Amino acid sequence: RIYSLGTQTFSLIGRSLYTCCCFQVLAHIKYSIPEETKEGSIAGNIAKDLGVDISTLVDRRFRIVSGSEDAVFQVNEKNGLLHVRKKIDREEICDSNNVCLINLKIVVENPLEIHYVEVEITDINDNSPAFTEKDQLLEIPESSPPGEDFQLQAAQDADFGTNSVKFYKLSQTEYFELELRDNGGERKIPILKLRQSLDREKQNRHNLILTAVDGGNPPRSGSININITVLDDNDNRPKFTQELYSVTVEENSPVGTVVVKVNATDIDEGLNGEIVYSFVKNLDKHVYDTFALDINTGEIRIKGKVDFEINNVYRVGITASDKGQPPKASSCRIVIKVIDINDNKPEIDVTSLTDVVEENSNIGTVISLISVSDKDSNVNGKVFCSISNNVPFELKPSFKENMYSLVTNGHLDRELISHYEITITATDLGHPSLSSVKKIRVVHISDVNDNRPVFLHNPIELYMFENNPPGASIFSVSASDRDLHENSLISYQILRGEEIPNNIASVLNINSETGVVHALKRFDFETTKMFQFHVLATDSGLPSLSSNVTVNVYILDQNDNVPVILYPVSANGSDEGVEEIPRNVNAGHLVTKVRAYDADIGYNGWLLFSMQEVSDHTLFGLDRYTGQIRTLRSFTETDEAQHKLVILVKDNGNVSLSATATVMIKVVEPKEAFAASDVKSTVKEEEENNVTFYLIITLGSVSVLLVISIIVLIVMQCSKSTDYSSKYLQDTNYDGTLCHSIQYRSGDKRYMLVGPRMSIGSTIVPGSNGNTLVVPDRRSRTSGEVRKKMHWFVTFITLAAVLKAYYQRPFSGKSEQWCHVYSQNDRQRGGV
Repeated sequence: RIYSLGTQTFSLIGRSLYTCCCFQVLAHIKYSIPEETKEGSIAGNIAKDLGVDISTLVDRRFRIVSGSEDAVFQVNEKNGLLHVRKKIDREEICDSNNVCLINLKIVVENPLEIHYVEVEITDINDNSPAFTEKDQLLEIPESSPPGEDFQLQAAQDADFGTNSVKFYKLSQTEYFELELRDNGGERKIPILKLRQSLDREKQNRHNLILTAVDGGNPPRSGSININITVLDDNDNRPKFTQELYSVTVEENSPVGTVVVKVNATDIDEGLNGEIVYSFVKNLDKHVYDTFALDINTGEIRIKGKVDFEINNVYRVGITASDKGQPPKASSCRIVIKVIDINDNKPEIDVTSLTDVVEENSNIGTVISLISVSDKDSNVNGKVFCSISNNVPFELKPSFKENMYSLVTNGHLDRELISHYEITITATDLGHPSLSSVKKIRVVHISDVNDNRPVFLHNPIELYMFENNPPGASIFSVSASDRDLHENSLISYQILRGEEIPNNIASVLNINSETGVVHALKRFDFETTKMFQFHVLATDSGLPSLSSNVTVNVYILDQNDNVPVILYPVSANGSDEGVEEIPRNVNAGHLVTKVRAYDADIGYNGWLLFSMQEVSDHTLFGLDRYTGQIRTLRSFTETDEAQHKLVILVKDNGNVSLSATATVMIKVVEPKEAFAASDVKSTVKEEEENNVTFYLIITLGSVSVLLVISIIVLIVMQCSKSTDYSSKYLQDTNYDGTLCHSIQYRSGDKRYMLVGPRMSIGSTIVPGSNGNTLVVPDRRSRTSGEVRKKMHWFVTFITLAAVLKAYYQRPFSGKSEQWCHVYSQNDRQRGGV
């Protein structure tokens, strides 16, 4: 049989409560099944009654989540039928005096639904009424008046309701009749009433049969023999001060506590007035186990455990008998009510739905179902639950009392906390309150790809020497990812496109797994001094996340360029020149100057001059820093007319490189020198006549523009305090101004030399390029304008120096240092 309890109503209530709770209660149904039903019998079709599609039961994990291992029911997850798991004995499961209900909790997932099923175990008449003893002995004086009653032993029946004892019947007799009397509960007590006076001399014994019959179909019965002995007169019987005593006692009261004291009196004298007390013989067994009666005083004391949860009311019958012959007796009834105290802790039942939660789970995701119970009653049985602090979870109450769901209420981050131990505390409202603690040991947080790869430094500064071996690794990048497994596996690639020049992108390669970067070509400082590229790090998650890092590569110079001789250079391009000097020159006369440059910078480009071969060491001297060749003394008649000097020019690299120049010096007589000078002067005068006018205009224009440029530069520098110190050139100790300048071409490059006047003994700061003047690169709009003005300024200075060098002889007696200026390609990148 299926009893409908408003399934549709409960469904609507469940759906409305879904917005407050994180699960859905759709129905509350009830089945009824008789006890002793065979194993495997069908109690009901839960899936059909709940309206759940049978084909989805397995996928939705249709199951019972409540009950112990010895549960009497099981559900078939394939068809939704509720089966009897083992034979049911109602008397073993439930109290015989109450309705027997078994509560089941059905859970269906995807979406999560909870249904409550109650199964009532109905009683069948499988127990007969029974008496605790087979015989009951009564001694009745013959003087007992008609109407006097005697309590008989009541029968017990383990069945419930209509199947319990319904009536008694007494065997036929003319002296006695049977009366049923209310004992304050549902059962009736059989009372034997005297119909007419007894005559001991006529019949001193009466044997009766008392039969108890239940209400089953067919009915069952049990009987007891009543043996009555007729005694001689004992005029008065004991009388109790109260016919009914009602007392209370707290559960768990200590043994020996006096519960109640009954009192009976007898007006007879002697033995007929002495009273003894005893329990009546038809009491329940737990009365005898719990209480003890003092036969002389009538005190009832506790001798066993008083437990409200086992029995909350005790009904006791006491008989008071005198010692007369025959004795007379009377009885009273005592109702002992047990007062509940808070002696039971709440019980917590956890039904875990999952122990792994994704870190990106929505707030409100259900983790577990929590149910609590307390065996105590009233306030002592009211329970509230709480959860440990500092966890992103909370308890949501259900519409059903003492039912909760454990849900997420905050953001989960596996990288901060990968698992939680959740403590649930249930506390009742008793005084003092009792509580229980249950730990959900570990709730693991599963990883999702929510962290990008991270580089330790951004940008990365890399310094490497030029002339690196092609194909060798130059460095490696490394990124870290806080995620796990494939979400933290990182691959690397170089970003190609507008971010880096194509010629650089084509010569770089990166290992996608290790991040090691290889250069496929040899870098040349003189061509490329700095370049930049970007590395992209991508994880393997879905979807993948990435980040990039900028790598700034600075090429360091090595001594890989041989000094180049600029002068002397003959017509056929060999490093050999011829100089003619008059024989009458004095000591210190400047014969010529060897000019050279080195494409390297710093010490690698600092050139030193030395004589490798000379015909007369006493006649000529060489300045090792400037390359000037001067006479050490005056010529004599015995000196040769021609001298050969081989000049060695070498740089200051760790492994220095060098070049040689040969200077042929011819000593001529003064007249020959003057004649050669006159020829040159004639040619020069003719040229000067043609350019004098243009020279005057040019010098005037240059002077005006020079003054304007200097004023503009001063204004610009005063308005901006940027430090323009070069990382290659440090301050040198100049004591003069620019004195020489010349332009020359070597291959496809055009060079400009500017020579400053330096004091004798001045040095170039180590680590700088003594032959190179460097102006830092300014990338802003203002720096571009200043650079243009600097180009004009240098152009004007250079033009003036060229004209001066063209029309004047070199300054004599001065030490000069010639500097190499960047090539035309370098100037396009901002150098001077």
